[in-house]
Amino acid sequence: MTQTSIICGSLAIDTILQFPGRFDSILLADQLHKVNVSFLAPTMRTEYGGCAGNIAYNLKMLGGEPRIVGVMGQDNAAYIERLHKLGISTDNILIKQEAYNAQCFVTADEDNNQINAFHPGAMSYAHENDVAKAGTAAVAIISPDGHLGMQKHAADLAKLQIPFIFDPGQQLPMFNGAELIAFIDKATYVTANDYEIELLMDRTGLTLPQIASRLDALIVTRGEHGSEIYAKGERIEIPAVKVADVLDPTGCGDAYRAGLLFGITQGWKWETTGRLASLMGAIKIASKGGQNHQLTAAEIADRFEAAFGYRF
Repeated sequence: MTQTSIICGSLAIDTILQFPGRFDSILLADQLHKVNVSFLAPTMRTEYGGCAGNIAYNLKMLGGEPRIVGVMGQDNAAYIERLHKLGISTDNILIKQEAYNAQCFVTADEDNNQINAFHPGAMSYAHENDVAKAGTAAVAIISPDGHLGMQKHAADLAKLQIPFIFDPGQQLPMFNGAELIAFIDKATYVTANDYEIELLMDRTGLTLPQIASRLDALIVTRGEHGSEIYAKGERIEIPAVKVADVLDPTGCGDAYRAGLLFGITQGWKWETTGRLASLMGAIKIASKGGQNHQLTAAEIADRFEAAFGYRF
């Protein structure tokens, strides 16, 4: 059986600007109705990101075979070149010349308060990218992407009988209860963090056990408190992996999801799949940016053994 994983989701560039002072030294609370300010940011860095890009990066590191189904704009060259160097297929990335890549502009102050602006750009055309062209796969994931694209990919994957993880992430508020139930009923797995699962239950009117009963597995992540997997009527606790340095949570959820995909393609039990996912999140949080941590598959296996006492 193919071990390919189809990764549906965003491909984005993050530009992070650092303001050396505090926002409240410039922003006046009684004048916010007429803001016209400029923050001098002497340092800037650009990071490759987007959920699909981050998931694919981590899955490739594990030795998996990611195939991205995403959309990029006229300014795609640097990111496409990076994916080529990483050995990640770009055959199913649609290029929209009339749009720009999805981009997030972040300005942070010395207290790590942030003012962000997100431009969806080419991501808004996700529904024009036919997931069927990506071919067969052991599993797929629908991660945050254009609203219409997420719905179309779910419908198409269900028709193609390719099992998939529904990972609504920050796009969850865009869908109403009926739409979310439709996603759940098409999906094989659902993953959400502790806030998202509460919102999912609120929107759908379903309890956590009711959601889990419609799926092969429901995965709920709870940050430093670990995660839990609900499968076949059982609740499997997955411990968090302790880290020496917590530098940047950006992309940790994507790294976790790459671990899920790898375990599913390997046919592992949920206990091992969840532990690998937890380890991948811990590895990522120790570096800045979503795609700057670098380990070999063998090094990850060694860290897994050190954390859990057995090799996968």
